[in-house]
Amino acid sequence: MTSNALEEIQNDIKAAMKAHEQEKLTVLRTLLAQIKDATINAGRDPEEADVASCVAKAIKQRLDSIDQFAQGGRDDLAQKEAFEIKVLKKYQPQQMEEAEIEKLVRRCIAESGASGKKDMGKVMQALMPQTKGRADGKLVSRIVNALLSA
Repeated sequence: MTSNALEEIQNDIKAAMKAHEQEKLTVLRTLLAQIKDATINAGRDPEEADVASCVAKAIKQRLDSIDQFAQGGRDDLAQKEAFEIKVLKKYQPQQMEEAEIEKLVRRCIAESGASGKKDMGKVMQALMPQTKGRADGKLVSRIVNALLSA
């Protein structure tokens, strides 16, 4: 079973080749290779969650690179990374709103019986499968930390 996002990536690769969009083509081919490396080489077909995970990881890597390039005064490379993020965001699943994450965090805290920061790991363990690919881990962690501190 192939995912819809994977088919869309493959179709966009073909379109980028026809339009001679080298930068976009490179980004898409790299993403496709990462997806295949994570799934097919592991002996299974890619699914939507695999694609979402690879896209999220690629975006996170580029955000980190932008920070590094900005600190190093390499705005040209930071802009290139920003363009790549723009290309990748098309394949990212709809991101959860902060209010939606907070509601989910409150439910997980209640279900797990967490009472303070010492229980953060328990809450995160229950929460991350529900937010994977749909919310930034740092944001989720910050919300959990704030609610457990209150």
